Amino acid sequence: MPSIYEQALGSDFTKLHPKIQERFSLHSTRQEASIGRGVMSRIWMNRCCAFPFLHLGSRRNLMFPQTGRNVPFEVENYTYQDTYGREVVTWNRTFRFPNRIRRFDATMIYSEKRGTIVDYLGNHQHLAVDIEVSAANNGGIRIRSGEQRFYENWLQFRFPLMLSGTADVCEWYDDVRQQYYISVDVRNRLLGQIFGYEGTFQAQRLTVSPSQIPICAQPLREEIRE
Repeated sequence: MPSIYEQALGSDFTKLHPKIQERFSLHSTRQEASIGRGVMSRIWMNRCCAFPFLHLGSRRNLMFPQTGRNVPFEVENYTYQDTYGREVVTWNRTFRFPNRIRRFDATMIYSEKRGTIVDYLGNHQHLAVDIEVSAANNGGIRIRSGEQRFYENWLQFRFPLMLSGTADVCEWYDDVRQQYYISVDVRNRLLGQIFGYEGTFQAQRLTVSPSQIPICAQPLREEIRE
């Protein structure tokens, strides 16, 4: 079965580096996971807009108001089918600062209705973001965020990008150093750069049954609206 990223990229999936293809071809029918560990060489933020963007986000495992260098990092990608029968890939990122642990969680699905990947940010799936994926010139995968929608109980609306940020992410593999590189840049149309990080990691592909997926890797609630 094709992964959600293979569905989104189509024939362009073959343009990715083999190691990137390996990480982005995970599928729940094969009970697969990818666990990465490394170091973020730099994590930065715009202190002028740390509130409300980052402080509020940190309460639900979104972006956080903290900076640092050489911060130990973990990324856990588990695959499973949610209660609505959708193929899900988790993105559980852990940043181990000297004084505290920060998390940045998300779950991604491929939406047939929208014809794109939808990224639910945080551990409550309140913010749904359309994702554009493409093959980068260096064999990496480029991920850009688009329209954002807020869902909670009966409330739903398109989240104005002026009050939020758009993300530009690139992950690639270096054959010489034999490690993955990640670069994340989040910007606001009015305020400019809000948050970002960059670094390297090694990843291991594992076989993980549904019962072995940690509860903390899954969202606290699931949102059917895409």
